[in-house]
Amino acid sequence: MEKLSYARSFRDLFAYQQARSLAKDIFEISKRFPREETYSLTDQIRRSSRSVGAQIAEAWAKRRYERSFISKLTDADGEQYETQHWLETAADCGYLNDAELRDLLGRCERIGKLLGGMIDKAELFCGDPRTSLREPSAEYFIEGNLDDEL
Repeated sequence: MEKLSYARSFRDLFAYQQARSLAKDIFEISKRFPREETYSLTDQIRRSSRSVGAQIAEAWAKRRYERSFISKLTDADGEQYETQHWLETAADCGYLNDAELRDLLGRCERIGKLLGGMIDKAELFCGDPRTSLREPSAEYFIEGNLDDEL
C-alpha cells in the first residue's frame, strides 16, 4: 500500500481538490443555463458547489477541536447534497443531459464518501496542536525592565 503524505494545508486534501474541480465544472456548465435562471437556479447551484470546498477549508482551520472539525465537514457534506438537488433540478428543466447529470452526481457522491471518511477518522486530522503546522507563538513578554529601554 502506498504511504500517504502528511497534509500541510487544506489545499493538500483530496476532498478539497475534488470539490474545487467540481465547482469549476459546474460553473462552466451553468453558463449555458437560460438568462432567466441567473438569480435562481444558476446562483444556487454555484453557491452550494463552491461552499463544499469553503467548508472543507474552514474545517481545516478548526481541526484543533475535533467536534468543530466534524461539524464543518458535516456542513460540507450538506452542501454537496444541496448541489445534488440543484443538479437534478437543472436536469429536470432540460439544462443537463443524462450523461452530464450522472457524471456530476457521481462526483458529488465521491466527495461525500471522502468527507465521510474524514469524519470517521477525524482523530487523525485533529488533536495535539504541537504536531500540526502552526505559526510560531508571539513574544508577549520581554525579559528585563521596560524602564531601561525607554
